[in-house]
Amino acid sequence: MELKVPIAVTVEQSDEVIHGSGLLDLASGDILKIEYKDWDVAKRGLPWDSADYEFTSGTLTHHGKDVEFSVEVNKTTGQFSVNANELLEIKLKAAQLFAGMTGADVLANATGRKH
Repeated sequence: MELKVPIAVTVEQSDEVIHGSGLLDLASGDILKIEYKDWDVAKRGLPWDSADYEFTSGTLTHHGKDVEFSVEVNKTTGQFSVNANELLEIKLKAAQLFAGMTGADVLANATGRKH
């Protein structure tokens, strides 16, 4: 089963913040289909390829509630992703915020146990 959720992507440079969107694959942690707002890649290049690039973050939003997380950028391939530890944290926080579940509830459901 594939589960890809829409996210906001923010690329921070020294003097500029670039906003965009993408899809987070909750199974793999890969971020797909990145589209930038008000940033012309053909004219300005990739925002993370700039000398003043600082970091990239993502935000998953649901009914006005947000889960923010760090995004890794592989500068060789251009692939955006979330590492395994960060992905687990996103899933736990999302369950707590969006479904009103506790971390124990999520883990119990994942293993088929009840607490």
